Amino acid sequence: MTAAFQVGAVPVDAESTRFTVWAPRRQRVAVSLAGTDRTVELSPLGGGYHGALVNDCGAGTRYGYLLDGEGPRADPASRSQPDGVHGPSEVVDLRAHRWGDGAHRARPLWQQVISEVHIGSLTEAGTFDAAIAVLDELAAVGVSAVELMPVAQFPGRRNWGYDGVFPFAVQNSYGGPAGLQRFVDACHGRGLDVILDVVYNHLGPEGNVFDSYGPYLTDVYRTPWGPAVNFDRALSDDVRAYFVQNACQWLSDYHVDGLRLDAVHEIVDRSARPFLAQLSDAVEELEERGGRRGFLIAESADNDPRVVRPAAAGGLGMDGQWNDDFHHALHAAITGDRTGYYRDFGTVDDIARAMDQGFVYQGEHSDFRGRNHGAPSIDIAPDRFVLFTQNHDQIGNRPRGDRLVSLVSPEQAQLATALLLLAPGVPLLFMGEEYGEPAPFPYFVDHGDQELTEAVRTGRAREFAELGSPEEMLDPADEATFVAARPDRARRHRGVHRHRLALCSSLIALRRTNPALERSSRASARASVHSGVLTLVRTGTLDAVVALFNVSPDTVDAVLPSVPKLGTVPGGEHRWTKVIDARAPEFGGVGEPLPQRPAPGDVARLGPWEFCAYHLPSRAGER
Repeated sequence: MTAAFQVGAVPVDAESTRFTVWAPRRQRVAVSLAGTDRTVELSPLGGGYHGALVNDCGAGTRYGYLLDGEGPRADPASRSQPDGVHGPSEVVDLRAHRWGDGAHRARPLWQQVISEVHIGSLTEAGTFDAAIAVLDELAAVGVSAVELMPVAQFPGRRNWGYDGVFPFAVQNSYGGPAGLQRFVDACHGRGLDVILDVVYNHLGPEGNVFDSYGPYLTDVYRTPWGPAVNFDRALSDDVRAYFVQNACQWLSDYHVDGLRLDAVHEIVDRSARPFLAQLSDAVEELEERGGRRGFLIAESADNDPRVVRPAAAGGLGMDGQWNDDFHHALHAAITGDRTGYYRDFGTVDDIARAMDQGFVYQGEHSDFRGRNHGAPSIDIAPDRFVLFTQNHDQIGNRPRGDRLVSLVSPEQAQLATALLLLAPGVPLLFMGEEYGEPAPFPYFVDHGDQELTEAVRTGRAREFAELGSPEEMLDPADEATFVAARPDRARRHRGVHRHRLALCSSLIALRRTNPALERSSRASARASVHSGVLTLVRTGTLDAVVALFNVSPDTVDAVLPSVPKLGTVPGGEHRWTKVIDARAPEFGGVGEPLPQRPAPGDVARLGPWEFCAYHLPSRAGER
């Protein structure tokens, strides 16, 4: 059956709360009100659900469930854990916040420039309220959306968020539910959308109460982090309903604009109608019922274009997906790294293929995997792919959490920024990347269970050994590892960081003001490699932009192409106008500027790791 009940503790008015829990493994369930001797038996509602309306019990009440007399245990659908994962749950009225974002409308995915941030390390205070102070800086550089790493309640105060054990609750040390609502409201007040990272492929071990209630998890399938979520075994209909309600909560009660679904390749689901397709339909239905329409972005390591195909066409219905291949290709070509999964990449042609066709591996043999990998993606529009030069995983997958700027020269780092922000697709910058933040972002945890902490250390060390990394790993449980991850945003106006900020701002502005750099089709964005130069031509109905990238340590000659589709401008001239030059002083460049108004066939001599971009209007577009 599909759940007909809203799970959790939902205030009906100031003095009463309706409690509903799915506990098919239990005959009797009672709610125990913390700090009192009061318990209230819940009535069986059918299908394993138990519920009751409890009077004299408003917002702020702390509670747990007695399961066949055992407990109390926290609510698996708890909205708040004020004392952490081992404490009681708390009744929260999510309707109490007075929203000021009535005029806000989320941008479509193709218009986004995303900044991924970790609330706990973004500021010294590590709270939603403290993070609000950063929003004006992000808006000023041209960022359109803030993507939050998971905020569902996890153990301790230091965690990436992927060990969450209460998917409906908001991390208490970040500011809890009210703090997240204030943060989203503040983002919307500045024209910024909010994307929230959610984890539906597993649940963390410490503080996990799910097995006490029912088969939320299954040992039939395993993930790298433990048992898989039960999406296709017995009683899975109600597990699916639980996570669908969770997604709708973020979109409705917190006004979040989009969700990023973590590692969907670890959601094992052999049903005829996959959970992700069901979730996509539910999000659309939410809008039809007068709720908020949110977009869904999946992280998948499978290079499977079905992820973003409509559910009606046999796909999973996601609006977009992360493209690791773009990152791997760019990183390997610029750094020369060939360890681990980077051994499948390394040529400039790989970057061009990612720009041109989406995935680099579309069924070809992967040496790293020892098998063929991926499927053709050329029919998937560029704006369905989120691109990045780094993200939390790609930085944290290094033993010491090194960012790209710590591995390459300033010139190479600038080139990587230009490749990302001029490529067709949706660019994502990681926490301070817009100004070249060098602080590492290693993996960190704050488990109370010392055996679990030791298991994390051992597991991470084993992973790095398998990837062939020779470096010594930072201790994920050491508070110093966490403290080192805090960015120093005061850097953004100094030295090379000032140059990076200027470049990011200019490139994002270019994306906003040139139609050719807006929404692209595969036919209107073509990348090619000649004599070591990656040439990217993006055409609109009224203009074209060509970007030339020298992804090498050698000086090369780049030839300006012609774009016959646009014809000639008045007077018979057909000349490009320079809009970006790596040699510009504001970007930290040196040397004689590249040609300002070259004609097709002219040569721009690019030094090592240099780049430039030129604009060409059509006859109709010339002013």
